[in-house]
Order: sequence, then structure tokens, then C-alpha cells
Amino acid sequence: MLDGMTRITVDVNDEWLEAAMEELGTTTKVATINEALRTFAARRRARDIIAAFGSVQMDYTGAEHAFGHGGGRDLSRLEEDARQADAHRAA
Repeated sequence: MLDGMTRITVDVNDEWLEAAMEELGTTTKVATINEALRTFAARRRARDIIAAFGSVQMDYTGAEHAFGHGGGRDLSRLEEDARQADAHRAA
């Protein structure tokens, strides 16, 4: 057994397992369960990171000039656009 691995016996809903295999593109039960757990953990970390960014005031002043070679993107509306998109999805 590999380090960091736990061997368990678990009853899994066949329909959900098949759907997860299709969604994840995995071919074995073990790979499907491991990828589903990895994906779930990654989403949790992403939510934590997003929450951290949401807790600080972002300043995009001058963003359009921040990148080399003639400037970059105007990010001044990035935060507001994201909030509006979230509100629209929630509605």
C-alpha cells in the first residue's frame, strides 16, 4: 500500500459511481473515487481562497498599465462584474 493511502471497504451507489466515472473520465472504481475526493478537496480549497480574496479590498487602479509592452487589461470593474454574475446565477 502506498504512503498516504487508507484501505477501506465501502458500499457505493452504482448509479452515482457510473455517473461519476462518466463525468470524471475514469475507468476504474478506485480511480473514480480517488479523483472524486481530489476534486472535492480542490473545490474546498478554491472556495477558501475565493473567500480570502473576498475579505480584502482589491485595488485595480492602473491595472491597464501594469503589464509590459503597451499595457494590460482594465480590471477596474472585475470585482463588480463578478458580484453581478454571482447575483444573476443565484436568481
